[in-house]
Amino acid sequence: MSSDLAGRVALVTGAASGIGRASAAALARAGASVVVADADLDGARDAAAAITRAGHTAAAARCDVTHEADVEAVVAFAVERYGGLHLAHNNAGIGAPPALTVDVDEADFDRVLAVDLTGVFLCMKAEITWMLDHAGGAIVNTSSGAGLIGYPTAGPYVAAKHGVIGLTKTAALEYVRRNIRVNAVCPGTIETPFISDLVGDDDRARAALLRTQPGGAFGAPDDVANAVVWLCSDAASFVTGTALTVDGGAVEAQGILLD
Repeated sequence: MSSDLAGRVALVTGAASGIGRASAAALARAGASVVVADADLDGARDAAAAITRAGHTAAAARCDVTHEADVEAVVAFAVERYGGLHLAHNNAGIGAPPALTVDVDEADFDRVLAVDLTGVFLCMKAEITWMLDHAGGAIVNTSSGAGLIGYPTAGPYVAAKHGVIGLTKTAALEYVRRNIRVNAVCPGTIETPFISDLVGDDDRARAALLRTQPGGAFGAPDDVANAVVWLCSDAASFVTGTALTVDGGAVEAQGILLD
C-alpha cells in the first residue's frame, strides 16, 4: 500500500496558513485535487496559488466552519469542481487568551468551541453525508496534545480538543462498516502563526515552551501534514478511530523536568 492519492478529491479547512496550508500542499503533492478552504479567502487563494505553481491541482473557497450553510456549500463546491469528495482534513481552529478557569470570558469560551469543536462536527456531518452515498472516504480531524492532557490557562482550547477526539472515535465506530475512516491528529508545539501569536516577542515565553519539547525543538507543519496524508491513504486502510500524536514525545514527557 502507498500514499498515492491520485484521482481523489480532498477538502482542507483552516488551510490559509500553518498546518492546514502544509496539509493541503502535501495532499496535492500526493496526487489529490485539493479544495483549500478558510474564512480568510485571500489567504486560501494564496495557498491554492502556491500549490498550482508547483504543478498540482487546487482551488480556493471561503468557509466559516461555524456556519452549516458555509460547510455544506464548500462540500458542494468540491463535488462540482472536481467530481467528488474522498478525503477531508478538518483543521480550522483558534485559541483564546490565556486565563485561569474562573477568569475565562464566556464569549471566548463559546467562540473557541464554536470553531474548534462545533466546526469539526459540522464538517464531518456534511462530508459523511456525501461519502455515505459515494463509496466512503477518509476524514482526519485536528485535535491537539491538549486533547489528551490538561494545560493550565487553556481551558476552552483543551475542552474543544478533547471533544474533537470524542467526536472522532464516535464517528469512526458509526461508519466503519460504510467504508468511512475517521481519525484525528494531535499536534504538539508546531512552528506556525498560532504559536507566534501565542508567545509574540516574549523570549522567556518561547524558551519556556521550548523546554516542554523532549527533542529541544518545535515541530514543523509538514510533520503533521505527512501524518495527515498517511491517514488519508490506503497505507492506513485498517486505521480508524485513532488519535495520532505528532508532538516529538511532548505528551509522554509531561511531568518530566526537561533541560
